[in-house]
Parts: sequence; structure tokens; C-alpha cells
Amino acid sequence: MIEIIIALVGVALGAGGFAGYQRTKQVNGKNKIDRDIAAAKTKASDIVLKAKDEALRLENERRKEMQKVENRLAEREKTLDKKLDELDNRAEKLRSQETEVEDLKSEIRQIRTKQQEKLEKIAGLKKQEAAEKLLQMTERDIKDDLSGLIAKLQQEATDDAEERAQLILLTAMERMSSDVTAERTVTALKLTDDEMKGRIIGKEGRNIQALQRETGVDILVDDTPGMIILSSFDPIRRQVARAALEMLMKDGRIHPARIEEVVAKAQKQIEKEIKQAGEDAMRETGVVGIPKEMLQLLGELKFRTSYGQNVLKHSTEMASMAGMIAEEIGADVRITKIATLLHDVGKAVTHKIEGKHHHIGAELARKYGMDERIVHAIEAHHDDIEATTPEALVVRVVDAASAARPGARNISAENFAERMRDLENVATSFNGVDKAYAISAGREVRIIVNNQSIDDLSAIKLARDIATKIESTMQYPGTIKVNVIRETRAIEFAK
Repeated sequence: MIEIIIALVGVALGAGGFAGYQRTKQVNGKNKIDRDIAAAKTKASDIVLKAKDEALRLENERRKEMQKVENRLAEREKTLDKKLDELDNRAEKLRSQETEVEDLKSEIRQIRTKQQEKLEKIAGLKKQEAAEKLLQMTERDIKDDLSGLIAKLQQEATDDAEERAQLILLTAMERMSSDVTAERTVTALKLTDDEMKGRIIGKEGRNIQALQRETGVDILVDDTPGMIILSSFDPIRRQVARAALEMLMKDGRIHPARIEEVVAKAQKQIEKEIKQAGEDAMRETGVVGIPKEMLQLLGELKFRTSYGQNVLKHSTEMASMAGMIAEEIGADVRITKIATLLHDVGKAVTHKIEGKHHHIGAELARKYGMDERIVHAIEAHHDDIEATTPEALVVRVVDAASAARPGARNISAENFAERMRDLENVATSFNGVDKAYAISAGREVRIIVNNQSIDDLSAIKLARDIATKIESTMQYPGTIKVNVIRETRAIEFAK
């Protein structure tokens, strides 16, 4: 029984303790919740305060920016007001100046009217006549000044033009680099041995006669050891004969039938060389559009020389130089280069056609439908025809520059001096001639005549007669200008 009572007491005490523990736990939980709520309220208050501070800071910054913008706008407004004031002042000045100009115009009109009225009163002239008189007086007053100004400008233009022309020529000559010597056409053929002369002549001269008949070249066999001479006015025939003889000597079979076959082969070979030479020259100078007939004649210049200067090399050199000068002065480069390349093409047929090579070349260019500017430049590259285009003047200049370079032409000083003397002697052989001077490297002879024995008409006839005699008695490249000068001098002495 006692044990039961003790057990019941223990249960009662346990239940009471558990109930007390539960009440204590509830009290502690409530206190913790209150503390958490208080902490959350404190934290929320801090956040609100920080947000208010940040909002206040942003508001202050925005107010500062707005203040700056307002200040800038106020400054711009002041600047605009200042500029408007300046514009108003300028407009006022312009209005005043316009007024002054109008006043001056009115004053000038009044002065002119008064002058016209005075002239009308003095000379009894009408208004129109007075105006013309006034203009004449003004022109007379400033005529000398204008003449002096024009003369000064002309002199300055002449000086500048001469200096610029020299600069262009020197630049073109410095840029142009080529050999100043050229191979001469071969007229003497070297034999392998002296026995070859007999084989070329053949039995009773049959071989040499066949060669001369087929080639049209005179073959001269003399006592010169190991050498025969080919003579012909046609350089192409001479070249064909040379090539044919070289083939025959190399082959060893020399008889009339073989000669005919070899000459035909040599002709084809030379024709091919001529065509190739023309195409090479055109390609080297960078021109196109040359008719094939003119190109053929151009290639023939490969075998033509003038005082030892190869005419084709002379022409290609000139074309390159002419292109440089034409580009500098604004002339047509294509026309200039083609005309320069073909300027001596008439020399290829001078042995067939009578006349001067530049006239022949111009006629050929005209015949084959070339541009008239090219025709004129070819025809005017010597002094007997006036050059009227820039392209023609360039051709004339480069022709002189190419031929005059040291070593370009194979002529000794003795031969040159002798030709100059012969030219002067031809001129002085006519009656009425006082003095004669060969100038411009023999391209002009200047003749001073006696004005007592030679009148103006006789001077014209004398120039023609001297030119005719020079053509018939002398050999020379190009043309020679005959310049007859007759002047009247009146001399008196004051005592």
C-alpha cells in the first residue's frame, strides 16, 4: 500500500513538474519573439533612415545639376544677347556705309554730268559726242601706262616661257637614256677566204651576174683581200644581197639555180626582220593604231642611216623624249609620239620617190588615212613649213635635240667645216651678195646683199636661185633655210 502511495505521489510530482516546465517554456518563447520583433523594428527603422538619407542626397545632387544647367543657359543667353548686339552694330555700320557709297555714286554722277555739260558748252558737242570725247581723253591719259604694263607682262611671260622650256627639255633629255652610236648599214662583206671571190664570180661571170640580176645590187670585186663591196641606193636590196651571199658562202653551193632560191629565201627573211623591227619600235614607244603600210616603212628604217645615225633608233629615241615633253606642256601625247616615230618615214622611199623626205612622209601618212595633226607634224618638222600645233613644235624640237647630241652623227670636224664653207661659197657665187654665213649647224645660210644692186623682187628671186643651186650641187640631211637679208640704211652727219 505504501508503495502504491509513493508511486502515486511520484506521478503527481512528475505531472506538476512537467506542467511547470511547459509554462516556463512558453514564457521564454514569448520573450524571444518580443525580442525578435523589437530587433526587426529597430532594423526597419535603420533602413528607413538610410533610404531617407540616400533620397535626400540624390535630391541635393539633382538640385546642383539643375543649378549648373540654369547657370549655363544664363551664360549662353548673355552670349547670344552680346552677339545680337554686335550684329545690330554691324548692320548699322553697313547701312551707314551703303549710304556713303550711294552718296559717292551720286557725287560721281554729278561730276560726270558737269564735265559733260562743260564739254558741250565749250565744244558745242552733244551728250553722246561729249561722252566719246571724255573716253578718248581718259584712254589717252592711261595709254602709256597700259602699254608699259602690257610690255612688262609680255617680257615676264617670255622669260618664264624660255626658262620653262629649258627645264622641260633638260628633264626629258636627262630621263632619256640610249646609245649615242648606232650600227651602220653594212656595204662591205667579208669573205671566208680569197678563193671565195672566184666562186662568187663563177665561170664567165655567171654567178655574179645572176646575183646582180636577182638582187638589183652592184657587186664590186676588187683587189682588196677577203672583201667584196655591195653597192645600191636601196638599203633593203643591199641587205638582201648581204644575207643571200652569207647563206651561199655558208652552204658552199654557188650556181645560178641555187642563187635564185637563196635570194628568195633572203628576201623573206629581210621582210620578216622589217616587220619585226616596226612592231618592236611601236611596242617600245607604247603607241598603237599605226597602219600596217606605215609600219612596214618604219621597219625599213632599220637599214637606213643618216650620217652614221640609224634612223629607226633615232625615231624611237625621239618618240620617247617627245612623249615626256608633250605630257609636260599639255599637248596630245599619243599624236605627238606617233608623229615623232613616223617623222622620218619618208627616208625609206627617197630612192624611189622624188622630193624631200618630210613632204613624202606627210603624203604617205595622208594617203593611209592618218590624223591630219600627225600629217602636219611630220611635214613641219623642218623649217620650210611653219609648225602651227604644239605637237608639231615638239617633233621639231626633239628632232634637233636627238641629232645634235655628241656622237649621234658620225661626221668629222673637217667634213663639217668643209660643208659649211661649200654652203657659204655657193651663196657668195651670186652677184650682189656681200656676205654669207652658214649657221644652225648648216641648216640655215644667212645672206647679206647689196641694197643698191638687189631690190626686193630680186632678193626673192636670189633666194630661190641659191636654194636651187644648193639642191643640185650639195648633199646634206634634212633641209637648208636660205635667208636673204636686204636693208636700207640712211646715214647723215650733223656738222
